[in-house]
Amino acid sequence: MLPNRMFPQTRLRRLRMQPFVRALVNETTLSVCDLILPVFITAGTNQAVAIASMPGVERLSVDRLLGLCQEICDLGIPAIALFPSIDTSLKTPDGKEAYNAEGLVPYAIEQIKKHYPQLGIIADIALDPYTSHGQDGLIDGHGTILNDETIKALVQQALCCAKAGADIVAPSDMMDGRIGAIRQALEQHGFKSTLILSYAAKYASAFYGPFREAVGSSAHLGKSQKDTYQMNPANSNEALHEVAMDLSEGADIVMVKPGNLYLDILYRIKQSFQVPTFAYQVSGEYAMIMAAIQNGWLTEKAMIESLIALKRAGADGILTYYALEAARWLKNRSI
Repeated sequence: MLPNRMFPQTRLRRLRMQPFVRALVNETTLSVCDLILPVFITAGTNQAVAIASMPGVERLSVDRLLGLCQEICDLGIPAIALFPSIDTSLKTPDGKEAYNAEGLVPYAIEQIKKHYPQLGIIADIALDPYTSHGQDGLIDGHGTILNDETIKALVQQALCCAKAGADIVAPSDMMDGRIGAIRQALEQHGFKSTLILSYAAKYASAFYGPFREAVGSSAHLGKSQKDTYQMNPANSNEALHEVAMDLSEGADIVMVKPGNLYLDILYRIKQSFQVPTFAYQVSGEYAMIMAAIQNGWLTEKAMIESLIALKRAGADGILTYYALEAARWLKNRSI
């Protein structure tokens, strides 16, 4: 129980009057070490294609990404997460391009590790950038998402990325049992040090729209939904069950997605399990704040505040498209 503190014996503003005091009593610190930059990659050379719904974000060819990696390392950002945008001709109902050893993502991983071995690489494990129907899972003739058949494809994708040199594989599909199957396969093939970052509590959110445009899955998905595998935004207890299952199957890190709209979920998971817990500030959350900043309705500090909120709720790591700008901010300012 908090002590009975009353004015004027207690003046809480005394702790806010001077910058050095505010710094000393600061409860939550945002660091560049907390930041992970999601990157969209595309085929070709010298490609930097702006994504209209995500101000400041581009699809980059691997050569352009390598140029960016130097700044990422110089700023001290510890890791990037790779998301591919592939040609429509490579998309099939079974998404088999996801585990093509000569595909875009394995090539990107190999090149980054060759030139920047110190930079952590997180590989997204999901089929939606590769399927002609835009779903994260395989489907039958009735449009039903096939859980167990999808797991087999995800295992192949995870192994493909691990062989290319990914430090972390991150299943983002929300199929039941995929963490255990991937962990078993990694162990059997000698990738015992490869981490699994599980999108353990990924909600069927309306805030993924810009991302789906970025990876080219929105047109293929059409009006279809992902409610049969992504979580109901109304549910909280269910997230704890998802996390418990993924941890029991071998996940090293769990993640909440979206982040800013689900701070209560993030807090509950961190308090309940006390394991490394990440949050993803998703494309829609990023886009709406950036739009307000560009229109002069908010300042840059609004984005920083949104990241601090994720830290305060319990995030150990934050995936944000604002990572570069946030790192520059942290380098030059005290918050």
